[in-house]
Amino acid sequence: MSPFKDMITKESELRALLGHPSPIAIDKSIEELDEHCVDYIKRSPMCFISTSNHSGTCDVSPRGDAPGFVHVLDSKHLIIPERPGNRRFDSILNMLDNPHIGILFIIPRLDETLRINGKACIVSDSDLLDQMEVRGKSPLIGIGVEVEECFIHCGKAFKRSNLWNVEHWHDPSELPNASKMIAAHAKEQPDKVHASLMETYEKRLY
Repeated sequence: MSPFKDMITKESELRALLGHPSPIAIDKSIEELDEHCVDYIKRSPMCFISTSNHSGTCDVSPRGDAPGFVHVLDSKHLIIPERPGNRRFDSILNMLDNPHIGILFIIPRLDETLRINGKACIVSDSDLLDQMEVRGKSPLIGIGVEVEECFIHCGKAFKRSNLWNVEHWHDPSELPNASKMIAAHAKEQPDKVHASLMETYEKRLY
């Protein structure tokens, strides 16, 4: 049984409770990348991509590299290099099923984020991918995005969480242990999982 008893199921109920957006919240959305968006992307070392398959099952996945790793091709198109991963291809398979994509760019120490929505495709254009070569290795595929909407998202969530405030960070000894979590979920030995993770981080970043 669901633990949720009182649920809002209509927009009218939501608006009655929380109100409507201000004019600036609506007008700040633009349909292509201007010089401000391009500058933000060039300074961002991390983004999160949101996808879903045809049935609506969702996935959010991080992508990160040196600032500017996402290449802006023109005001309507960008490309994200697909570096080696675990080969589950959750996001990639979703895109093949449903091209709609949402992207959230972040810059360390900046509370405001850049949101981009559009349509994605999987590209293998060597002339584009070779421009994203790192350590002598070019990505085999990339995520091409046709931009449909972009806007700056306010920094309230980052301010509430004190994300960039080192004084609020956990001590490293208190952090969850990824190897132990994976081992528990996959029913594997923690030492084996840890060794595999270290080997991946040290030898297969690119």
